[in-house]
Amino acid sequence: MKYRHSFHAGNFADVHKHVALLAIVAALKRKDKGFLFLDTHAGRGSYDLSTPTAEAAAGIARLAQAQVQAEELLTYLATLAALRTALRHRHLYGGSPLLTLASLRPQDRAVFIELQGSEAHQLEEAAQALASPTQVRVERADGYQRLKAYLPPPERRGLTFIDPPYEETQAEFTRVTGALAECLRRFPTGVAAAWYPVKDERTTRAWQLLCARTLGVPLLVAELWLFRRDSRVALNGSGLVIANPPHQIAERMAVWQPQLVAALGGGADAGSSAALVSELQP
Repeated sequence: MKYRHSFHAGNFADVHKHVALLAIVAALKRKDKGFLFLDTHAGRGSYDLSTPTAEAAAGIARLAQAQVQAEELLTYLATLAALRTALRHRHLYGGSPLLTLASLRPQDRAVFIELQGSEAHQLEEAAQALASPTQVRVERADGYQRLKAYLPPPERRGLTFIDPPYEETQAEFTRVTGALAECLRRFPTGVAAAWYPVKDERTTRAWQLLCARTLGVPLLVAELWLFRRDSRVALNGSGLVIANPPHQIAERMAVWQPQLVAALGGGADAGSSAALVSELQP
């Protein structure tokens, strides 16, 4: 496994991904009944930014200094601050599992799956400091394979989050499509979301249309980019496909995503979008 997220923690794509994830969680919390959050590629959950990388300086550090009004951005910053306080680390950056765990209610539950042993061990230690063993489970395994064991959840409400490393982008797209299809086959009413890198617009658009044909459910595509979408920058933007998106998520993204672009110093080539796949041009 060559990929190490610690080199990219807190970059603009992380920020976009985590704001969106917490917004989906907030939407699920509008109902009193508990739900399951299943993270198939959880990582270690926390990263030390005592000496910030250039990517973190251009991401979370920049947002933290900006003036923003959108509820989703403020919630994200407040959740990160609360996580730092709870784990007693002022320079910590929270990954998707711990940020989400910090925002769950007592009736909600989390399962984090991580393949790398050292990463899973560190995640388990942090998760145990935040929640009881009855609320959170960390498993060392292949997330693609193990999601079958947890769906459908007894709560009959839930969010499955798929965020692989994309070391081989095209092959990973194929695996993500299969995982999303399996999630919806086992749990048709659940919310399933997958993050992906925006590198080549033609490739990602073809994949989005394939997902829509394969999954057969409402599919929201949310993207934020800081560079020209056809440029040769290593990472032009950040995207999520969200199956069975909660009510008003797209409308709210149209509010907070542009604010995030501005906070991150996006120029003329930067932008954002949120639309159902059926509304996209092939």
